Amino acid sequence: MKIGELSRETGVAVRLLRYYEDQGLLTSHRSEGGHRHYGPEAPATVERIRALLAAGLPTKVIRELMPCFAGHGIQLQACVLDHLKAQYAELDSRIADLAQARTALGDILQASARTLADA
Repeated sequence: MKIGELSRETGVAVRLLRYYEDQGLLTSHRSEGGHRHYGPEAPATVERIRALLAAGLPTKVIRELMPCFAGHGIQLQACVLDHLKAQYAELDSRIADLAQARTALGDILQASARTLADA
């Protein structure tokens, strides 16, 4: 299938599909005229990429995980689960950091509001 067909089928912009290919996440074959052609597995590959991006994984990590899918869905082989667990823990840490920053900002806003009210 051509890139426009893949875009329509997956709902992913052509520009993003080119980006995925540039990042080594998606492969195509070029016709004699230079047009990209994707195999029948391309829509499933795009679905996997989108799922991993939605999970907050950077493209570098996704590239490493792409050969590790088990079956046709988004299930990964057991050998990469420790890596995903580490990413999960990192997200928890970032969420905690953001919650602390939010609390600190809230404290500043409250203190500032009191100062303005007293003036």
